[in-house]
Amino acid sequence: MLESGSPAPEMVLEDTMGNTVRLSDYRGEHAVLLYFVRATSCPVCNRNVQDLIRSGDDLTADNVRVLIAVPESRERAAAWKARQRVPFPVLTARRGTPHEMVGLGRRLFGTMQQSGSLLVDVHGIVRYVHSATLPTGGYDRKGVMLAVRRR
Repeated sequence: MLESGSPAPEMVLEDTMGNTVRLSDYRGEHAVLLYFVRATSCPVCNRNVQDLIRSGDDLTADNVRVLIAVPESRERAAAWKARQRVPFPVLTARRGTPHEMVGLGRRLFGTMQQSGSLLVDVHGIVRYVHSATLPTGGYDRKGVMLAVRRR
């Protein structure tokens, strides 16, 4: 996983409509909070996404754009986005997964996808990173909100 204070990687992802989304597209205008869902079927991850939805207005007021990264196909991501009523862009990778781009590979004998959060400031610098193998540890609301206020 990345380290706080390091430049954000140039991530080229794809939204559920097939449009290219680059992390650098937000540089100079908005901070970005990327939440990496372990799987769209993960109930803990779905609760975390619902928390982000409830916090959406506060994050927008703090000039933070939320992006949700999923390790599944674009079609599966689109169906999940509609079912969960996710107002944020939901992103996949054209090859591999968004998770692999930031070092969130599979753990526990290659079977458990990691989840985590990444906050990148308006200048493209990583200000917060958090990851976990178990889904209950993949999202730290207090840590994210504290990092948003500090940047």
